Amino acid sequence: MGHPTSPPIAGLPAKQGVAAWWQAAPLTLVFALFFLVPLALVLMVSFWDFSEYELLPGFTFKNYVAIFEGCADLAQPCVTLSTYLSTLKFSLLVWGITLVLGFAVAYFLAFHVRSPGMQTLLFVLCTVPFWTSNVIRMVSWVPLLGRNGLVNQTLADLRLIDTPIEWLLFSDFSVVLAFVHLYTMFMIVPIFNSMMRIDRSLIEASSDAGASGWQTLWSVVVPLSRTGIVIGSIFVLTIVMGDFVTIGVMGGQQIASVGKIIQVQTSYLQFPLAAANAVILLAIVLMVIWGLTRLVDLRKEL
Repeated sequence: MGHPTSPPIAGLPAKQGVAAWWQAAPLTLVFALFFLVPLALVLMVSFWDFSEYELLPGFTFKNYVAIFEGCADLAQPCVTLSTYLSTLKFSLLVWGITLVLGFAVAYFLAFHVRSPGMQTLLFVLCTVPFWTSNVIRMVSWVPLLGRNGLVNQTLADLRLIDTPIEWLLFSDFSVVLAFVHLYTMFMIVPIFNSMMRIDRSLIEASSDAGASGWQTLWSVVVPLSRTGIVIGSIFVLTIVMGDFVTIGVMGGQQIASVGKIIQVQTSYLQFPLAAANAVILLAIVLMVIWGLTRLVDLRKEL
């Protein structure tokens, strides 16, 4: 005579659901407290008015109108449009350079360094610059690129130049150089992680099929590394678009960016105007992230 089967417990799924909610509650609370609430406050302040010495709570589109004032004239770009184009220019330049450098370094570490110990050692060496402050790393370029810096003195000693090269420092060149120096690691890490997950038998199969090294790179390695490329691109683009310290220091306070404008507006206590600029910049950054995530399903790949 068989044993009677136990009836299903009707409340079990509900209990599991409650338990899952309790597990997610702490992270949800932290996310809401430190991300959603500050964003909501910035959005709210962007609709406030202000005077020379106080904020005036209310609801007005005055700040957004002031930002785009004069932009209707297509013949001559307004200050806002010029600033956003300048920020986009730096973002794309830094993204392209860091992508090439980051991919090359990650490829070397993943496929040309055979020893895991050596891979770890070289990877740690790549992180050494992060042991110091970003400001210190930026300032370290000044004695090298200045008018009387090491680079100009060396070129003059070699009689390659008669007068110092002016554009090495406090220029677009120095800003891009500093950005690349600071943020290439953000491209190396995710690409290297994606490359280490590639099945090496696919590389061997491509070689056995007669593909050259470049064909294997473009047809096998690059497509399988796209998750890391997208993640690294999100890191670099979003950081550069909001950066103002690097542009201020390496640009000699002569180059404008959206982040720099927001910083200047807050220093003059124009918080609603700065908040409106921040909301616009955030919207652009979110559109960039949305566009990049259309290229690959990050949740599925990770």
